[in-house]
Amino acid sequence: MGAMSPTHWLIVIGVLVLLFGAKKLPDLARSVGQSTRVLRGEMRGLREDEETPGTPTAAPTAVEPPAVPAPAATRTDAT
Repeated sequence: MGAMSPTHWLIVIGVLVLLFGAKKLPDLARSVGQSTRVLRGEMRGLREDEETPGTPTAAPTAVEPPAVPAPAATRTDAT
């Protein structure tokens, strides 16, 4: 079980054409390409942000958990 052979690729392409239709496939490919470009740009921006020296990072601050009120006392008198 290794890489897909050319026969497998032909079957996959045939199934995609049947599922989406020949008219929708170029639009689908275009939108996937645009999404890939946006993702690459964001990743490049993150790498550049990490590589810029001298950028002060905010010191972590301690966060106090919210105070939980004590549970109400229950009455146990038998009247």
